[in-house]
Amino acid sequence: MWRSVFESISGPVSFTSPAAPQAVAEAQQRLGLSFPDELLDLLRESDGIAGEYGLGLVWPLERIVGDNLAFRANPDFRELYMPFDCLLFFADAGNGDQFAYAICGGEIRRDDVFAWNHEDDSRSWVAPSLRIYLEWWLSGKMKV
Repeated sequence: MWRSVFESISGPVSFTSPAAPQAVAEAQQRLGLSFPDELLDLLRESDGIAGEYGLGLVWPLERIVGDNLAFRANPDFRELYMPFDCLLFFADAGNGDQFAYAICGGEIRRDDVFAWNHEDDSRSWVAPSLRIYLEWWLSGKMKV
């Protein structure tokens, strides 16, 4: 499904082998939540998607886990930013800003994608789903 989404969008993207089901289950356990269906479907097809110049359109599973745990545990970030335990980062804009799902009450209840601005710590809605985020981001309709 995901490869067909990109056939209609300009811009180079690269896919990898699917994420192992056991690795996905372990990642969700380590982060203490279930991933949204669209993200699970994408990871079953490709362990992340890279755009032009290696931009992390959707990070590999290892980076999703590593970056989220690092952001939540960094004591300096607790001084600088609002808590990160309400976000599941899964991609970056290449400028320090990152894309995430919102976590409410320990779970992701909506498919909406938000952008976190690293300069002012704002969190803004950018797309109603992962598929639309990718379409808008790659087509230039969305900017951060």
